[in-house]
Amino acid sequence: MKLDIWRIAAALLLAAPSVFAQNPATPAANSATVLGPTVFHYGQLAVTKNATGEVRSVVKQPTATVDELEMHITTLNPGQTSHPAHKHVNEELILIDSGECETLSNGKWIKATKGDIIFNASNSLHQIRNVGTTPAQYHVINWSPNKK
Repeated sequence: MKLDIWRIAAALLLAAPSVFAQNPATPAANSATVLGPTVFHYGQLAVTKNATGEVRSVVKQPTATVDELEMHITTLNPGQTSHPAHKHVNEELILIDSGECETLSNGKWIKATKGDIIFNASNSLHQIRNVGTTPAQYHVINWSPNKK
């Protein structure tokens, strides 16, 4: 299932080139190394436990088309909320791998379960919580264009 989620995410990102408004010929504003082709192996990602569950950081780095690509995998314990409702200029996809979540989207709480994809638009108030009885796991793909 994890492989299928990443394929869906890649297809969505490739199908929406307008998301990446930065001129591809312009180097990323961040001085960090531009991310090239790579494979991130789930079993090799460091696990950081926290008060709500755990997180596996995947990458936080500029690419050829965005100032920063940030990806992580969160495991959210039952009854927990990832963080307070917030908004930011960057857009993100959240791909539900397992569990039962609700997401605050456009002012409404909407249920999201295995296989569902959440899109948080730029500057939209959003939040996610685990409303199930087992841990929920989801993959976050977050990109920041040159608009900070």
